[in-house]
Order: sequence, then structure tokens, then C-alpha cells
Amino acid sequence: MELYPAIDVRGGVAVRLAQGDFDREDRYGDPLDLARRYVAAGARWIHVVDLDAARTGEPANRDVVLAIAAGVDAQVQCGGGVRSAADAEELLQGGVARVVLGTAAVSDPGLVAGLAERFPGGVAVGLDHRGAGRELAVEGWRRAGGTSLAAALARFGGVDLGAVVVTAIERDGVMAGPDLRGLAAVLGAAGHPVIASGGVRSADDLRRLASLEVRGRRLSGAVVGRALVDGSLALEEALAACAASA
Repeated sequence: MELYPAIDVRGGVAVRLAQGDFDREDRYGDPLDLARRYVAAGARWIHVVDLDAARTGEPANRDVVLAIAAGVDAQVQCGGGVRSAADAEELLQGGVARVVLGTAAVSDPGLVAGLAERFPGGVAVGLDHRGAGRELAVEGWRRAGGTSLAAALARFGGVDLGAVVVTAIERDGVMAGPDLRGLAAVLGAAGHPVIASGGVRSADDLRRLASLEVRGRRLSGAVVGRALVDGSLALEEALAACAASA
């Protein structure tokens, strides 16, 4: 299972929100410096989200995202406001290894399918849900997407995605532990690599995620944000936990 240290960017600064609430924000300085620290400690991937773009669709922090992609010796997975072919092309051609489409995955699934065909392995969908998967959230989690997690997984079943990134919003940024039951259901339903996001607080949580298995399938990755940036979980310890079931 691959570790994806998360860097959320708002107004050019690395931040962490609690459950996506922009009024519950902690700030952590320069995003590029943070990415370099993670890579120096052994990270092979960095998960970057442009929070401003996620809300508005405008690429407010794209220069920061591209600077991270160019400035670290690791692969970068990026989401937040990727809602057009031009957005995806700029990021992928600028050094981002994989783009994550969330709002567009709900509003324009044809765009996702077309990009996945053009950029094999370079496109993921971000399925951010509340209520145990009953409702997806879009536009920076401000609006209900009008569909369920299960329906979205079925919709993209035949699309050659690089990954499906599944976030339990109620657990995100509050270190409430990962949604193991929900992720097991996703593993049973999805044919794509599944990356878990939301709630990781410890190496034990990562070991549980790495050991989760449904019909021979396991998670391909885990996104970890607050636990790493707050220092309650060392990146080296997190990497070892992700490899525990290898």
C-alpha cells in the first residue's frame, strides 16, 4: 500500500481543514517546503489539493501545484478544481503524474472517460462522501452531488482509471480513524485501484488499512494529512506501516 502524504493549499499556504470546514483551518507554511520534507523522509508520492479551486473551479494555486511537481523527486497526484480537459492537460504536461477529478466526475463523467483514454494511468476520480456513502459532495464539499458512492463506482466501472480516491468527509482532518467498513465495501465493488482518505491518526490505522482484503483485493494507497503535518505520526513510521502486509 502506497503512502500519499497530503498537502492542501489555500491562498498559497499549506493548510489542514477539519471535515472540509474552511472556518476550521490550521496553517503550515510553504507547501513546497513541506513537500520537500516529506520526500526527504522517503515519500514516493505527494497528494496535493488546491482547496480554493475545489470551491470555485478557478486555478487559484496552480502555480504552487506546478512548483511542487517540478521541485520534488516524487510523483504528484493533484486534485481540486480539475474540471476541464485544459485543466488536466496543464497539470499533466506540467509534471503532475495523476490528476483527480471530483466535481467533474459527477457533473461530466464523459470528460473523465475521455481524459482516461488519452492519459492512461494519469486520471483518477475523487469520490468524497457523507453518510456512509449515501451522498457524494462536490464543489469543495459545499454542495450535494445528487448521487451515491455506489452509483458513482458503477458509472466508472468500464473506464480505465488510474485510481479511485475515496474520502469519508466526516473523518477527514479530525483523526477519527479510517472508515474500514466503508472501504471494504468499495473494494468489493470497484475494479480500480482504491486509495483511502480520511481519518488516519496512527501507524496502527495504516496497518489496518494495509491488511484490509476483500476477495483478494487490497487498497493501493492511503492519503494521510493532519497526523503527519502535526507530527503525531512520523513519515518513516507511516511508510513502514504501509508496507506491513507486503
